[in-house]
Amino acid sequence: MEDPRSDRLAAVAKALNDRASAVTAELVGLYERELPHLVHDDEGMVSLLSASVYQNIDTALRIFQHGIDPARVEAPAAAIEYARRLAQRGTSVIDLIRAYYLGQMAVLDLAIEEGTRQIDDAAVLGALTREALSGALVFIDRVTQQVVAAYEEERDTWLLNRSAVRAARVRSLLEGEAGDLAASEAALGYRVRGNHVGLVAWYAETARPPHALAGLEALAHRFVPPGGPRPLFVPHDELCAWVWLPVGELAGPSDAQIEAALAEDSQVRVAVGEPGRGVEGFRRTHRQAARVHALAVAAGDGCDRAMTFRDVGAMALMATDLTATRMWIEDTLGDLATDDEQHERLRETLRVFLTVGSSYTAAADRLLMHKNSVQYRVRRAQELLGRPVADNRLDVELALNLCHRLGSAVVARR
Repeated sequence: MEDPRSDRLAAVAKALNDRASAVTAELVGLYERELPHLVHDDEGMVSLLSASVYQNIDTALRIFQHGIDPARVEAPAAAIEYARRLAQRGTSVIDLIRAYYLGQMAVLDLAIEEGTRQIDDAAVLGALTREALSGALVFIDRVTQQVVAAYEEERDTWLLNRSAVRAARVRSLLEGEAGDLAASEAALGYRVRGNHVGLVAWYAETARPPHALAGLEALAHRFVPPGGPRPLFVPHDELCAWVWLPVGELAGPSDAQIEAALAEDSQVRVAVGEPGRGVEGFRRTHRQAARVHALAVAAGDGCDRAMTFRDVGAMALMATDLTATRMWIEDTLGDLATDDEQHERLRETLRVFLTVGSSYTAAADRLLMHKNSVQYRVRRAQELLGRPVADNRLDVELALNLCHRLGSAVVARR
C-alpha cells in the first residue's frame, strides 16, 4: 500500500463497498432482466442469491482496499451454497457462470464511474483501471472455478440421491412387479404405458470423466427434441446409466441421430435396444440394451462407441457365455480363429467378402484393396477353415462377426 496508486484504488474500492447493499440491489435487478428465472424463484433462493452477490462484492472490493492477492481468495460461503442449490434444481451451470460475468462487468462500470469522480488525471485513471481489471479477472476466474466445482459435485450427489427412489421403482417394473402403474408413472415422471427405446449409456473404466452422471444425463437429453417428453434417466453406478426414450412411433433413433448425440462427448458409449410398447416393451427394450452393453464390455475399449440390438442382437445373446462362444468359434473357423494380425486380416477380408454377396470387386472397393489381393486372402482364409464356406455359411458369417466385434475376447492366441 506504499504505492500512491494503490491508495487511490483502495479509496475507490472503499467508496463502492460503503454502498455494497445498493450495488447488490442493482445486480439483482440486472439478473431480473437478463436471467429472470434466477430471480423469479421462491423467497429462500432469492434471499440466498442476494447474500451470494453481496458477499462476492464485499470480497472483491476488499481485495483492492487491503492489497490482498486475488489468486488466494476463497469463494464466499453463500456463493458456494447458492451454486449447490442451483445444481439441486437442475439449473444450467451456464446460467451460474453468466451471472458472474454479468456481475463483473456491472461492478467494473461502477468502479470506473467512481474512479472518474475521484481522479482527474486521465493517465492515473487509465493505470488504475488496468490494475482493477486485471485483479477482477483473477478473482472472477478463481471464484467461478470454485463455485462450478461445488455445483458439479452437488449435481452428481443429488442425481444419485434423487435416483435412489427411481431405481427402486424401475427395478420393480423390470422384475415384473407392475403394481399401481399410475403411481409408478407419477413417481418416475415418465409414461411407462407408452412407447420406449431402452439405452445403456456408460463410460469405460479407463475414461474417468470428472462428472460422469451429469455427462450421461446430458447424452440422454440429446436424443429427445427440445420441449418434448423427458427421457427416464436412472444411474446404475457412477459410470453407467439406464435410459428410456419416449417415442411416438415404434421406431428407434437413426444411426445419424446416435452419431450426433455422441459427437459432443468423445468418451461416452451407448447400447440401444429395439422399440417396445407398454410395460412389457419397457422391460424388453432394456434387456436388449443390457445384452448389447455386456457384449461391448466384453469387447473392451476397442469396440464401437454405439451398438444396437438390431445390428448385434444375435452376437449379444451368444456372448453371455464367452467360454462357450470361444470354443464354438474355434470349432467353426478352425485355424482361422488365431489371435494375430495376419489371421485378423484374413478374417476381416472373408467377412467383408461374404457381406457384399461374395463379390471380389465389391469387397475390393470396400476394403480399398486390389481385387487380386482380395482373391488371395479369401482363398487363404478358406484353406485355414478346412472346408468350403458354403458348407455352413451362416455359422461362418456369425463367427466372423463375433471376431470382428469382440476380437481377442473370443479368439485364442496360439
